[in-house]
Amino acid sequence: MLLFDRLALTATILAFCVVVLGSYVRLSDAGLGCPDWPGCYGQLTVPQAAAALQHADQGFPGKPLETHKAWKEMAHRYLAGTLGLLILSIFISAWRSRGRENISLTLPAGLLALVIFQALLGMWTVTLLLKPVIVSAHLLGGMSTLALLVWLSHRRLSKQLPLYGANDSSLLPWARLGLVVIAMQIFLGSWTSSNYAALACTSFPLCQGAWLPDMDFANAYHMVRELGVTADGAPLSLPALTAIHWSHRLGALLSLLYLGWLALRVMHYSGMAQWGWLLAGLLLLQVSIGIGNALLGLPLPLAVAHNAGAALLLVSLVLLNSKLTRTPGEGARS
Repeated sequence: MLLFDRLALTATILAFCVVVLGSYVRLSDAGLGCPDWPGCYGQLTVPQAAAALQHADQGFPGKPLETHKAWKEMAHRYLAGTLGLLILSIFISAWRSRGRENISLTLPAGLLALVIFQALLGMWTVTLLLKPVIVSAHLLGGMSTLALLVWLSHRRLSKQLPLYGANDSSLLPWARLGLVVIAMQIFLGSWTSSNYAALACTSFPLCQGAWLPDMDFANAYHMVRELGVTADGAPLSLPALTAIHWSHRLGALLSLLYLGWLALRVMHYSGMAQWGWLLAGLLLLQVSIGIGNALLGLPLPLAVAHNAGAALLLVSLVLLNSKLTRTPGEGARS
């Protein structure tokens, strides 16, 4: 295995860990555990010594240090920083190998640009005090980074396997649509989480005792506003939070129907059945976790598992799409 391939595979695994840890930091209310960026209270690590603690109190009045939250945030930053260095190494390796080893520079360059933008979003998440559109974009950026790394790793490693590519390209448009469906559902989930609307409905399948509760979509999906308020500065109402949560549930139902159908269709193709079973299993697990979160009041382990499940569903669909996508010269193989 080439150094490039080892770097890509390592970065893929680390990206999944960063996504899951990021959701844990956000859901445990530690996103502002450090009020500055990239350090923490002016330090490269969480202040511990008496002098550092005094400096933190003086430099950030009204923002007392909560050590357990600060360490969670810094652990995420350290891991994300390591991922950024790995992606930089992937780009450098691709640059050095361009024209040799059949390594394209396009995807590594795109990944490097994306991870730089992710760093900016991470900074803005802190400096703009968890503005929902920034937090949602940061989560989507993390998922996009994971998806691109999975694609890169699979395309590279699959070239070493004797059987590459599916035996029927008619599945490909439906698999592509599956990626669109899961991307839209991840956005709805990120918007629900970043607006703290996950507990707007605490029953299932009804929401507040009705199929169609009182909802305010105008304020719910107004993107440019601060956390917890409308664009006019008024507190975000329960009907607005309900609209955010209800939309996520509706998206989950549509995702279940479409991706369930896609999984069944994939199962009927020779050599592809395992991919269909994988998608179906992850889909049912994710729906079960989502229902559990509603009925149990969003316990932290289940909430983090829901984010991890979304990432795994995305990974499975990226792998399915890669499996169905042939590169030039592969037409004779199946």
